[in-house]
Amino acid sequence: MTRLPSRLQPAWPLVKRLHRLASRLSGYIGRATVWVQGSRAVPRRATASVDDTVALEPQSSRLTRVGSATVLDRSLAVGTPAAHWVFEDAREATVAAPYALVLDNGVAVGDNAVITSNGTLDHETSEYFGIKDWREHPIFLRRRLPVIEDVAGDVLVLACRGGSINYYHYLLDVLPRFGIAEQSLPDLKPDALYAPAGTAWQKALLELTGLDAFPVIDARSDGAIRAERLVVPGFSNRLEVSPPDSVDWLRSRLPAKNTDGKPRLLYVTRGTTPNTRRIVQEDALWPLLEERGFFRLNPGGMSVQEQIDHFAAADVIVAPHGAALTNLVFAKPGVRVLEIFTASYVNPCFWAISQCIPDSTYRYLITGDVAKYPRGAAMNSIQSDIDVDPAQVLAAIDDLMEA
Repeated sequence: MTRLPSRLQPAWPLVKRLHRLASRLSGYIGRATVWVQGSRAVPRRATASVDDTVALEPQSSRLTRVGSATVLDRSLAVGTPAAHWVFEDAREATVAAPYALVLDNGVAVGDNAVITSNGTLDHETSEYFGIKDWREHPIFLRRRLPVIEDVAGDVLVLACRGGSINYYHYLLDVLPRFGIAEQSLPDLKPDALYAPAGTAWQKALLELTGLDAFPVIDARSDGAIRAERLVVPGFSNRLEVSPPDSVDWLRSRLPAKNTDGKPRLLYVTRGTTPNTRRIVQEDALWPLLEERGFFRLNPGGMSVQEQIDHFAAADVIVAPHGAALTNLVFAKPGVRVLEIFTASYVNPCFWAISQCIPDSTYRYLITGDVAKYPRGAAMNSIQSDIDVDPAQVLAAIDDLMEA
């Protein structure tokens, strides 16, 4: 979605429906003609779960699962309006037990498709945003798979949907899969990692976590590999609940290095471009925050380590909903957070991170006509700007500080 130009962002709900329909139609044709596509044919079938994959192809697939599922039961988020249904529904969630699926001669395509040697799409480890079932997977928009590179040895798949372009999904989804592999296969020493590694910030995160010690195969959208053994860890954050194990793994791997002299009160800006979830009244709001001692942080102009250090130093963080809040992973115990939403898109993923930070205090402020979006309503105006009275923000900050 974020690949759409900002002026087209309001059309996202329609674009997504057309995308799903096109995948269904294209896939129907592609699966009916796999015989003419040769070794680069699209998947001819799919399984709903890793257990189904192993049952269907026991000779070439193995599954190692450790422990049991974890049930998260968190306290209700506090904010305006009180007890918003999105946060009520997010209180309880189940995180699957760690596992690793091993596929002999398995194929990974782009950052969102895992295929067995017999042409079966494993949908559980190939999950994609906003689709009803595997027939709508974007793999079926391809006429043929990309040219497939054969790789010897064990290749550990870290890539997953969203990780190629989004900071949140890279931190909470891609990187922690290495930790899941460590739990599931403690003796595994992969010969290579398959992960998005094409941008400076992705390379920086791989280096800072020490994962660059392994050869890294870039999970490009136009690329595909066939590994002698494709090792695919489970995906613990599919519901964006920020599993505590993942947050703890990131905090241990990505410590702050220099918090001296960093500001204690942060306001995180999303800039001024329309249809980017910016605060429309930021020009009026910012002087009021500056008077209170806040520092305006623009993460887009900072290195990964600088972002980590600033968030680790902060006592109070105020921000519109956006990927920069992923850095709450690095916040210190006792941090206070105010997150601002528009009614047409409320997402509790950063509240979930705050629940993993000891003694943190989180507040939300939702503006606009909340009644238009009752429980279960589609909230797909993902990039809508936030129209908020600065006085509301200041009042919410006062409530946060008094909590």
